Amino acid sequence: MRASPGGDATADGNLPLEPDRFVGRTAELTELARALDASRLVTVTGPGGVGKSRLAARAAARSAPPDGVWRVELAPVRDPELVDFAVVEALGLTDHTTRLPREALLAHLTGRQLLLVLDGFEHLVEVCAPLVAELVGRVPGLGVLAVGRRPLELAGERVMALAPLGEGEAAELLAERAAQQGVVLGEEDADVRELCRRLDGIPLAVELAAGRLRALSPGELLARFDDRFRLLAGGRRDALPRHQTLRTAIGWSHELCTPEERLLWARLSVFAGRFDLEAAEYVCGGDGLPSDGVLDVLSELLAQSVVVREETPTGLRYRMLDTIRAYGADWLEATGDAARLRRRHRDWYLGLATWCELDWFSPRQGEVAARVEAELPNLRGALEYCLTEPDETHLGQYLAGSLWFYWAGCGRLSEGRHWLEQAVRLDSDNDQSRLKALWVLGYVAILQGDTVPALAALQECSEEADQAANPTAVAYAEHRTGCLALVTDDMPRAETLLRSALDRYQQIGELNSNVLMGQVELAMARAFQGDLADAVTLCEDVRRVCEDHGERWTRAYALYVLAYVAWSEDQLPLARDLLADCLGSAHGFRDLLGSVLAVELLALVTAAEGDAAEAALLQGAAGGMWPSVGLPLFGSAYYNAPHELCEAMARERLGDGPYEECVREGARLGREAAVARALGQRRPLDALPVPRGPVRPAPVGVDMRKPAASPTRKGGETAG
Repeated sequence: MRASPGGDATADGNLPLEPDRFVGRTAELTELARALDASRLVTVTGPGGVGKSRLAARAAARSAPPDGVWRVELAPVRDPELVDFAVVEALGLTDHTTRLPREALLAHLTGRQLLLVLDGFEHLVEVCAPLVAELVGRVPGLGVLAVGRRPLELAGERVMALAPLGEGEAAELLAERAAQQGVVLGEEDADVRELCRRLDGIPLAVELAAGRLRALSPGELLARFDDRFRLLAGGRRDALPRHQTLRTAIGWSHELCTPEERLLWARLSVFAGRFDLEAAEYVCGGDGLPSDGVLDVLSELLAQSVVVREETPTGLRYRMLDTIRAYGADWLEATGDAARLRRRHRDWYLGLATWCELDWFSPRQGEVAARVEAELPNLRGALEYCLTEPDETHLGQYLAGSLWFYWAGCGRLSEGRHWLEQAVRLDSDNDQSRLKALWVLGYVAILQGDTVPALAALQECSEEADQAANPTAVAYAEHRTGCLALVTDDMPRAETLLRSALDRYQQIGELNSNVLMGQVELAMARAFQGDLADAVTLCEDVRRVCEDHGERWTRAYALYVLAYVAWSEDQLPLARDLLADCLGSAHGFRDLLGSVLAVELLALVTAAEGDAAEAALLQGAAGGMWPSVGLPLFGSAYYNAPHELCEAMARERLGDGPYEECVREGARLGREAAVARALGQRRPLDALPVPRGPVRPAPVGVDMRKPAASPTRKGGETAG
């Protein structure tokens, strides 16, 4: 339900079409469409299971705002502080700066026309209401369709209270879902009609009933269900309030489950959002439910509509509707097994993060990035559990640090810093976990251009690592301090620290993306000091090791340095090919820094090829990307040199007026369009770069105060 990695909002948005045939609701669809036309804030309310989300999805899919429809799933979000992050994630935004998520949202939405669907906000209304008020008030082109059990109670809000299905539509839905089970029903059958009346026409209750029709007839279902209603309502058929009907229907469905099905239902409630079969088998298996039997029991819950199956870009996944999950959670608490299940959930996602961190240095980097993106709600849940439970702090620190590659490499710096700062504030009985969180925090702060907190975290890490005699953490702290010197133009200190860190890595046998990135950073320090031959030697070695291991992310930065050298030797076709490889990989990982640096250098190559107008346009495109990265070209004289040279060349050939117009045209491009323009749409953005031969070193003595740029501020793999 999210945008593709790195993508701006598009006309298609991120909202999928409904997977099932939509039964009934013709009048409601028309009413909701009119409401969306008349008001910029519409809220669909109603009890759980009444079909709010499905109606909203269908209505939103029929709308056509120029910049798309974007859905934010808020039901899995428990921490109010994560609401803004959830919206950022759903919009596919990438922001490397220290801006708060709200500020990044406003910057992204300004000037756009889109519909934002906030689904399942009721437990977060105190946070969502001011968020929506600010977004609607400050972004004239934004419409919001909120879906929850209560209104937001904002000025200008148009509320549509969704009623249950009418008897005929409920019978049609029951027959439709029964047919999916291979059971043929007559919509006019008296038992079918009476069952739908007893279920108050609540779609979820009807679907739960349909899931039982393989074993029981409508009449048998009605008898069992009616007995339960009579008991709860004191013998009067119409005494049970409608708002209790769904919970009663869920309870009735729960009673009809086998003991194993009830057990799995309760245990699955620990998952936030979607989960896969492997996770369910590990977390829910054992103690009365063998792991190898989970699939069979899960299949029964699927047939009964307790669990929903979904095909996603990361494979087959499952989820429970929030109402059903909440019922299972109550049962889990009642069994006294909730704490154990939460620990097992934590253990699974801690193991997943560990595997992903190790597998980042492999040909599976793209798969790792997609997997973590899909598992983010559950990873958040594991982090929250670790950082709020006694004696779990060290695991929270380890988990936050282990996800460095996702925070830094996939554009999630702001959320990463949120978790890392929480983690390092807490006392821990494990020095290694705390040290890891400290150097990763320093690294993230460097990427955000926040040098003072970065230096503080790295100094603390270095001092504590010395006291603890932890050579791995010492190496990482020294490496990142060298990176900080590099981006602040202190080349001699950067070289000293980076060489020392690389020596330490070699002594302890560390080899991963972080080590190789340190070598690329050293190459830039050498290049900035005039030794292009040494820079090429270092980067060719990095490229060779990356290609041996299938590593794409660090390789992209090595290609960037080699492209600069190729440009300096007037090997323009080679420079362009190297930059195309670099940009394709960086963009695929949502690495804004790598992307914008490549576009800047491509502009210079384009100017050198004689196309001043296109060079100016690419400069404008890069200028549009820098606000999400940070201070343009880091405020560095070294990094700014290529930009200044390109601008001087283009202005001289075009004149000031035409140059400025080309820059403005480029600035109007979205990120996807800018990258496609820079690449000339010659290759898929996520294609694995093809290995190329070495670049011949440039003569020593080339004036490095002319164009030079550096792929710094990336790396880090493990801290022991």
